Amino acid sequence: MCGIFGVVNKRIDESLARTCTDRLYHRGPDAGKIWQKGDVTLGHRRLAILDLSENGIQPMEYADGRYVMVFNGEIYNFLEIRSDLEKLGYTFRSDSDSEVIMAAYMEWGSACLDRLNGMWAFAIWDELEKKLFMSRDRFGVKPLYYTFLDEDRSSIAFASEMKALMPLMSDIRPNRGIVTDPARIVYYESTDECVLEGIYRFPAGCCAVFDKTLKMTRYWNTLDHLMDLPESYEEQVEICRDIFLDACKLRMRADVTIGTALSGGLDSSATICAMAHLAATDTDARVNRDWQHAFVATFPGTVQDESEYAKKVTDHLGIESTFIVIDPVRSIDKLGDYVYMQEDVYLTSPIPMMLLYASLREHGTVVTIDGHGADELFGGYTFDFVKALADARTKEEKDNVITAYIESFPKDGSNMTMKHPTAWGVRMDEARRKLVDIKNAARQPYKKVRAASDPRYRKMDTLGKRLYVSSHETILPTLLRNYDRYSMTNSVEIRMPFMDHRMVSLAMSLPWTSRLHGGYSKSIIRDAMAQYMPHEIAYRRTKIGFNTPIVEWMKGPLKDFFLDTTGSVSFCNCDLIDPAAVRAQIKEVIDDPKATFAMGEAAFMNIYPYFWEQYFLKHA
Repeated sequence: MCGIFGVVNKRIDESLARTCTDRLYHRGPDAGKIWQKGDVTLGHRRLAILDLSENGIQPMEYADGRYVMVFNGEIYNFLEIRSDLEKLGYTFRSDSDSEVIMAAYMEWGSACLDRLNGMWAFAIWDELEKKLFMSRDRFGVKPLYYTFLDEDRSSIAFASEMKALMPLMSDIRPNRGIVTDPARIVYYESTDECVLEGIYRFPAGCCAVFDKTLKMTRYWNTLDHLMDLPESYEEQVEICRDIFLDACKLRMRADVTIGTALSGGLDSSATICAMAHLAATDTDARVNRDWQHAFVATFPGTVQDESEYAKKVTDHLGIESTFIVIDPVRSIDKLGDYVYMQEDVYLTSPIPMMLLYASLREHGTVVTIDGHGADELFGGYTFDFVKALADARTKEEKDNVITAYIESFPKDGSNMTMKHPTAWGVRMDEARRKLVDIKNAARQPYKKVRAASDPRYRKMDTLGKRLYVSSHETILPTLLRNYDRYSMTNSVEIRMPFMDHRMVSLAMSLPWTSRLHGGYSKSIIRDAMAQYMPHEIAYRRTKIGFNTPIVEWMKGPLKDFFLDTTGSVSFCNCDLIDPAAVRAQIKEVIDDPKATFAMGEAAFMNIYPYFWEQYFLKHA
């Protein structure tokens, strides 16, 4: 896991290249190197995960210097690909996955991407043919941005983060179409638009060749990789279990300490329990057995606190937990740094997530294997359930949906997170009525879905379409971006077994009844992994989610911070927001004893462009 940078068809000074690359220091504190030849510059910051020796340092040259590569990510099946290449006569001087990528590209060209199981953004310069090959992983787990340095677009610069490109740009302007529009602040990550004009996002699942013009090609479309699954639910569960365990095993290959950000929910609990099982039973020599490091973010006194559930998991496994108390008062002075590191505008505070991954690094855990992606792929959000009502035909099917919906609420009816309909302020005794009220909304078609014309998408059931969009166009791309920043700000790598391309293909091939089976959401995950987990956790219906208790913070420990901020001169002069409206919105949250999470979240989302202007844009 690293930070990459490059310029092609324009000569820049080494000092400028180092300035750009050093803006990515947090992504790779272990080594930094610049390679230049003619009008090509490549820069790299290394976070050493595999082959900690100098053999893994980049930019890496291959084939007597014909190829030079910078790579950010991990190829989990690099041992299998390396074995195939060795049978073809290739030899290797390192134990890294980086060298395997270069040999694979030399042998198979762009077709090598089909063989990779991992997350990546890389660029390979071909000194013989004078062209640059670039690629980003199937789902955009790892970031890649680019900009053109001449009006005719004959020179290009690329980097892992926008801040590394900004020293090359003569004019830094916000993309107001995103930053000032609350309707777009959340879901633009799956487009090529960025919050800065002139910078573009390299699309997930694509590769490109640049030799004075950029020629983009899509190599992955999930709809091309749907599975022909058996009709039996029990057989589907077996397939899910086998793929998930193998995905976890591959992601346990590391030469540094690994751990898990554990919430006590189904997804992270299934992940760490799978790791425990594999460490005890699997014979893969590269599987790291030093996995017993669970880190739990706690929010004492709020409904967000799930530490009791996380402890049930670690007690079951016989390991210790590290509990991190998220104290907003002690952390608010870091908000500016966090906004700068995050780069993008968003709807919630980054404080809890940044503190969690900082704690991992402080305790010596460099790689964390987490449960991200399961909610979007398998239907974990309560608002997904209403979509399934349009698919339900029998009374039993409808009852399963309603049961899963109602049981997801905490028993006291507390408000939870934006991932829940409790954002409506609904209590338990109102839940069934509310579900009926919005039932017809489940039948409304999506607008502006890019896959809408594809017959394979059109054949999906209503819930399947919902989850396809959530996974490829809205929620998941945004979360992948955010968690890359939360972790890499702290020089920590997140690996996500649910984002294994085989798991994604499986999820998108399932009927809705395999996601909502027996009155449980994500039922196939529960039934696949229950034998390795505490029963109470595997079949726990209530869902809280990892988020900021923003209402409690605004009313309590951060009240003065928000009042002082909205009263400041710089806030009043910010033209990216409506200062008076945002001030009133925040004051309403503070003053209203019945303020819901949705109100707090909306208020924070609307003030975020001000923080972004102050802490990111003005520090360009």
